[in-house]
Amino acid sequence: MDPTVILSTFGLIFVAELGDKSQLTAMALAARYPWRRVFLGAACAFVVLNVAAVGIGRVLFELLPLHWIQLAAGLLFLYFGASTLRHPEDEEQGTEPRAELRGPATTTFLLILVGEIGDKTQLATAGLAAQHAAPGSVFVGSTLALWAVSLLGVLVGGQITRVLPIRIIHRIAGLLFLVFGAAILYQAWRNHAGA
Repeated sequence: MDPTVILSTFGLIFVAELGDKSQLTAMALAARYPWRRVFLGAACAFVVLNVAAVGIGRVLFELLPLHWIQLAAGLLFLYFGASTLRHPEDEEQGTEPRAELRGPATTTFLLILVGEIGDKTQLATAGLAAQHAAPGSVFVGSTLALWAVSLLGVLVGGQITRVLPIRIIHRIAGLLFLVFGAAILYQAWRNHAGA
C-alpha cells in the first residue's frame, strides 16, 4: 500500500463527492430509516462500485453503453420517489411503504449502486487506478472517502427529524428522488442523442 496514493485519492474523491446525489440520497434515507442501516447499504454499494472501477475500469462502459446504465438509474430513482410520495398513510403510521424493497440497507444499496455507476467519482477512481501502479491504494483511498462522505450525510440526515416533521421530510425525500431521476434520465437522453 502506498500512503501517498491513498491520501491523494481520499482527498480528491472526498471533495468530488461532497454534495453529490449519493450524499443527498443518504441524507434523505437516513431521515426516514435508521442511519446505521442506510450507512451499511451505502458502504456496501461503494465497495462494489470501487471494485468495479479499480478492477475493470472502463471495460464496463465498453460492454454496456452508459446511457442504458443511466436509464436504469433514473427509472430506479423515479420509482422510489413515486413510492415515497404515494404512500403517506404508511409514513404517518410509521410502517414501511408497501413498494419498498427489502428494507433500508437494500434500498440504499440499490439507489447508490445504480445511481453512481459511471458517475464522476467512479470514473475518477478508474482513472487513478490506471494512472498509479497501486490499485489497492486507490481502492482504499476512494472507498474511505466515499464512506466518510456517506457517514457525514447519514448523520446529518438523522438529525433533520428533530427539526422537521417526518411527513415533510418524506415529501422532500420523494421530491429529491424524482428530481435526481429526471436529471439522470435527461443525461441518458443527452448521451444517447450525442452518440
